[in-house]
Amino acid sequence: MFELNRHGVTVSCVQGDITQQPDFDAVVNAANAELRPGGGVAGAIHRAAGPELDAACRSLAPIRPGDAVMTAGYGLPNPWVIHCLGPVYGRDTPSDSLLADCYRNAVELADKEQLQSIGFPALSTGAFGYPMEAAAEVAFQTLLALCASLGHVQQVRFVLFSHDDAALHGRVLRRVGVSN
Repeated sequence: MFELNRHGVTVSCVQGDITQQPDFDAVVNAANAELRPGGGVAGAIHRAAGPELDAACRSLAPIRPGDAVMTAGYGLPNPWVIHCLGPVYGRDTPSDSLLADCYRNAVELADKEQLQSIGFPALSTGAFGYPMEAAAEVAFQTLLALCASLGHVQQVRFVLFSHDDAALHGRVLRRVGVSN
C-alpha cells in the first residue's frame, strides 16, 4: 500500500475488492449510463448490494460521462454508493476532462453529503479502454488539486483488483504527489 497526505486528506492505493471496504462511507461504482448491473466493477457492486440497488438506480438514469449520483449501499458494508460514468476512451471526448469530472464530481458529492471516506476503482480502465497509467495520472492530479477545498472527506482509497494495477497506481500517486 502507498499513501500520501495532502491538506489533511489521505490518498492511498491498495489491492483488494471494492465491495469489501467496510471502513469507508462510500464506494464508487464504475457505472454504465443506465446504472444497471453489468460486468466488472458495476456487476460486482450490484451483486454485493442486492436487487434494491438496481431498483434505486432506475429513477436516476440515464447519466452522462463525468456525472456522479448517489444511492444507499444496501447489502454492501458501506452506507453509500456513488455511481460515476467514465468516458469510453477514444469515443467520449475530451476523455481526460470527462474522467477528471468523474473524480471531481464524486469527491465533491461525498464532501457535500459530509462523508469522510470514499473508495474508488480505476474508472474507465476496463471495458471502456482507458489506458491504466494515463487514467491514474488524471485521477491523482484531479484529486490532489481538490484536497485543499474539502471540508469533510479525509480519506480517498483506490482499490485495485490486481497487484500489478495497485503497484502501478502507487507509482503514479508517488510521481504526481511529488510534482504537485
